[in-house]
Amino acid sequence: MKLLVVEDDDRLRRNISHILQKERYQVIQVATAEEALDYLAVEDVDLLLLDWMLPMMSGVTLCKTVRQQNFQGAILMLTAKGEAEDIVEALDVGADDYLTKPFKLEELLARVRALLRRAHKTVEQTITIEELTLHKDRRQFFYQQKPITLTKNEYLLLEFLFLHKGQIVSHEQIATHVWGFDYTVSNNSVDALLKLVRKKIDTPSAPSRIENIRGLGFKMRNS
Repeated sequence: MKLLVVEDDDRLRRNISHILQKERYQVIQVATAEEALDYLAVEDVDLLLLDWMLPMMSGVTLCKTVRQQNFQGAILMLTAKGEAEDIVEALDVGADDYLTKPFKLEELLARVRALLRRAHKTVEQTITIEELTLHKDRRQFFYQQKPITLTKNEYLLLEFLFLHKGQIVSHEQIATHVWGFDYTVSNNSVDALLKLVRKKIDTPSAPSRIENIRGLGFKMRNS
């Protein structure tokens, strides 16, 4: 399970990350909402531990933003605010649970385990866009219920577009998801891979199912 800890207090962030890593979770830690958004643009996480009082962008705003971007993981809000109206606000924008500071690390672990159990049971295993369906558990795409044969990179590209349906993704985001952070990949390489995928999923004489948003990137066409 991959967890993203967003906390600007360095000591608290390190302590939380350390205790979670001891429980064998994969933990990524960042100090700002902007860093969190950059990471979530290219990677999936199972649970977001989110401090309310972040610099520049508050945890509540970040929570609302990632939910609007179709983030499917669990969100645990960490807050020094204990008033009922504050708690309601956090839950209304998409938090699954909250923990009031100061808290015991044992209680934090219990909340994390509960949220991950719940998320694991309810996670969406299929995503359908028109006649195309992604079965995430099988890592397989289907067109009109018939399997599509894709190479590894073709699958990763199409998977990334499906996971971000309704959103525009850039050449750089696609390259990072398909080839990883350690490789420098040109826009031409991404375009060539897109062309191969389009040949396998598009219908002749119809607009491509992968829409080119000039100057910005690409997204799946949903109509």
